[in-house]
Amino acid sequence: MTLYVSDLDGTLLDRSGRLSDRTRTGLTRLLDEGLLFTVASARHVSSIRHLLGDLPLRLPVISTNGACISEMATCKHELVHAMEPALAQEVFALIVRLGLTPFFATHGPRGDHLFHIEAQNHGQQRFIEERIANRDPRLRRAERLQDELIDPAVTFVVVDREGPLQALEAEIETRFGERVECHLADDLYLPGWFWLTVHDRRATKDQAIKTLAERYGLHEREIVVFGDQINDVGMMRAAHRGIAMANAIDELKRHAHQVIGHHDEDSVLRFIDADWARGR
Repeated sequence: MTLYVSDLDGTLLDRSGRLSDRTRTGLTRLLDEGLLFTVASARHVSSIRHLLGDLPLRLPVISTNGACISEMATCKHELVHAMEPALAQEVFALIVRLGLTPFFATHGPRGDHLFHIEAQNHGQQRFIEERIANRDPRLRRAERLQDELIDPAVTFVVVDREGPLQALEAEIETRFGERVECHLADDLYLPGWFWLTVHDRRATKDQAIKTLAERYGLHEREIVVFGDQINDVGMMRAAHRGIAMANAIDELKRHAHQVIGHHDEDSVLRFIDADWARGR
């Protein structure tokens, strides 16, 4: 049997960031038939549950770009890869020194938190509003961000225009090298704005898929992955079959074994449905 792993935004979800009725119904049917399927997303598990909560997933989900392996029903983490405290402090200081303002997510004895101050631009305001609309339980308004970097940092997210974020990414790669994992991508739902995410070097989708497969006795199964963005390149390279969406960035398509339809056409479901039927 094959293990199928799909990205969410720009891949499994439609252009409004929701799971279409057709894909929801089709995946439910296939999962009831025994399909091995889960998702690997930049989203936190609480957001994944908000979108997919009624799907009968038997496997954990890969959340926060591979930093976490999480049980969707309870939002409890089986595994969390957070940054070393000193590294997180250095990354935060660099972001601020370059005149930018991050969001950052932490995990520790206090639970999962996502800290922010008042929005500094339209992209940040959209980021906050989306999480309020999705009732993200992590969201915390801070007076001074530096006072909240207490529990281990799982991810930094900086939302701004492309130019400043490219400069920040270059500086982070120069100073911290292989100690961190960075991804710069455009906001799919707000053209003109970009996100730079910064994680611990162990927080990648491909490493999380490998860990998940080993923990659940699936390491000998064929792995098929679906994606569209720069943070999917690693898992595209590592999978037995990497499937890119028609709307995927060119770099991802270069690493894919196959390119299928647009994410707004239920293309992941169509592929899995046909592939599952052939396999059976």
